[in-house]
Amino acid sequence: MTVIDFWLADENIVFAAALVLMVALGILQLIGFGGFDSDVDLDADVDGASIAGGLLSFLGWGRLPFMILLVLFLMLFGLTGYAGQQFIHSLTGGLLPPLLAGLGALLVALPLTGLLSRPLARIIPGDETTAVSIDDLTGRRAIIDIGTAKPGYPARAKVRDRHGHGHALMVEPDHDDGIFVAGEEVLLVRREGDIFKAVAVGTHWLNEN
Repeated sequence: MTVIDFWLADENIVFAAALVLMVALGILQLIGFGGFDSDVDLDADVDGASIAGGLLSFLGWGRLPFMILLVLFLMLFGLTGYAGQQFIHSLTGGLLPPLLAGLGALLVALPLTGLLSRPLARIIPGDETTAVSIDDLTGRRAIIDIGTAKPGYPARAKVRDRHGHGHALMVEPDHDDGIFVAGEEVLLVRREGDIFKAVAVGTHWLNEN
């Protein structure tokens, strides 16, 4: 069996798929689609003292951003699976069925993911350190990005939270005679549903601590 035949064997297709998905996710991050510091709060709502909470903690949940944890798991699952199949092939000349090989790789990759997440967490902030509530954006400065904002006609704006992460939101003037054009800097003063009300910078004191 050649190297290519081994990597693309039906028994190894699940491991090939895991590594392809890992590479695809990495490329998406590099070109700017999605982010390792996703704004979505992915923190597991479980009791840390419970069996489920302890298991999730053991697997690294909450230590790293979800996307990094997923990429790490896919890499370990794929490489562990191929290593296991190579070992079996050297002993028997054959390969384990995909289900059995996948289960074995899963049992190895999961604890390895939790183990490696610990040193990585020291240099990469976890989701729980960067996730913010949308209401935390009130009191920050935003830049009108697309369109002209008028009362009843919001325009898209960009704002950075206290961690420096960018957010896109809809903004309209807080006053009936207000107008904001693209490129203008405004101060977010309150939120009504999905729309932020804003005033022109300079009319209010801003504290961005």
